[in-house]
Amino acid sequence: MANLVVDEGNTLCKIAVVDKSEVLYEASASKFDMALVEQISERFQLEKAIVASTRAGAEEICRELRSKIERVLQFSAHTEVPIEVEYSSRQTLGADRIAVAVGVVCELGIEDALIVDMGSAITFDIVENGVFKGGNISLGVAMRFRALHEFTASLPLCRATEPTEEFGRSTTEAIEQGVMQGVLHEIEGYVERVSAKSEKKNVIFCGGDAESFVNRIKNAIFAPRKLMFTGLNRILEYNVSKNNI
Repeated sequence: MANLVVDEGNTLCKIAVVDKSEVLYEASASKFDMALVEQISERFQLEKAIVASTRAGAEEICRELRSKIERVLQFSAHTEVPIEVEYSSRQTLGADRIAVAVGVVCELGIEDALIVDMGSAITFDIVENGVFKGGNISLGVAMRFRALHEFTASLPLCRATEPTEEFGRSTTEAIEQGVMQGVLHEIEGYVERVSAKSEKKNVIFCGGDAESFVNRIKNAIFAPRKLMFTGLNRILEYNVSKNNI
């Protein structure tokens, strides 16, 4: 028996089949597709599901899933999670942020970490002694490129590349390295700051843009999307154990 994990984010709807700590299948699309779930259910015996959405579409997705899966949990600000959360506004805390923190603590067994999640936005979250303390939110890589293009008269739209230590010798190179080096220096600043306070802090990289930067940060742990999926699955199983669904 496996579980279905649905994470509807700002730009993509990501779906995974998870069995305990193993991601058996994953896919993504611009929006939720029940036909895809029906195809998945032919390959895997789905027992339970969890749905997290930043687009206010979770209720409709849950209704559709209940035609195929008996127990479906809608992740919300009121959903119980297996770690302590010290955040003053749970209603606005993104499901991806808390799910990754749960994955770090419960799956990796790491209780002190700086989590750098590089998606549409870049989040810098702190876990101390297994407790989610909070964090900061910054512009994502693609968002920075779009801003330079859309809010100026003539700058071209550029794409992510490898950050170097060089200065650009053309407008395109200047934009590319301006964005990529800017993000790198921002990450390095956070790493230096938390490392100065605690040498036991681990640096965890995840998200679609993480691969471009992880090799530039010493001793970083790279976990692209698995932590979000397994973290949401942990939250699902925790609520099942509490008879909340």
